[in-house]
Amino acid sequence: MNPHHHLHESTLMSYAAGALPASLGVVAGAHLEQCPLCRQRLRDAEAIGAALLEQTQPDAATPGRAGLRAAMLAQLDALPGVPDSTPPVPRQRPHPGPADPDHLPVSLHPHFGTSLKALRWRWMAPGVHCIRAPAMPELILLRIAPGKCLPMHSHGRSELTQILRGAYNDALGLFAPGDVADLDADVEHQPVTTPGVPCICVSALDAPLVFSGWLARKIQRFVKL
Repeated sequence: MNPHHHLHESTLMSYAAGALPASLGVVAGAHLEQCPLCRQRLRDAEAIGAALLEQTQPDAATPGRAGLRAAMLAQLDALPGVPDSTPPVPRQRPHPGPADPDHLPVSLHPHFGTSLKALRWRWMAPGVHCIRAPAMPELILLRIAPGKCLPMHSHGRSELTQILRGAYNDALGLFAPGDVADLDADVEHQPVTTPGVPCICVSALDAPLVFSGWLARKIQRFVKL
């Protein structure tokens, strides 16, 4: 898989800093699992962040900092039942998943399970089915029929959409499996799914969509997008 549409630099920096909203972080993780280029860019962002943090740290030799550190270590040593050499819990890094085409990215497993085959879709609109993450309703899986033209819309703030299967075209180009649409309020588009197989994608929003047509605006409150 060789994606052609990638995460924006600001999204990667926020992901590296743990500052992305939770639902956007899930979709970013799904893309990172499938994109070696963005995994390398993430490593670069983490290295830059670590260097900046190091430059802003006060001198460890100052008496105040040394005293605080010693007091903290003494309190930790006094805690009962805590091993002296407990290994740190590493931050889970995105990694390539199995080659099974029905296998979902690892970051989606807590919300949707491991396989496309096991999903139970719900009707949203003609040709459009969805599944919302139970504990994170702003995170949604979509299955859109081939050749379907979605309403023209823009975005209240940010949207991340990762293509899992099928594809769609819009003013920004062709989005195929592995590609991510990293969009903000300045983007207005009208996705049209390609012929052949349904387009299956995972999307996260941090604000409702802004539809251009009156009919789409009328039904928006029912589909909750």
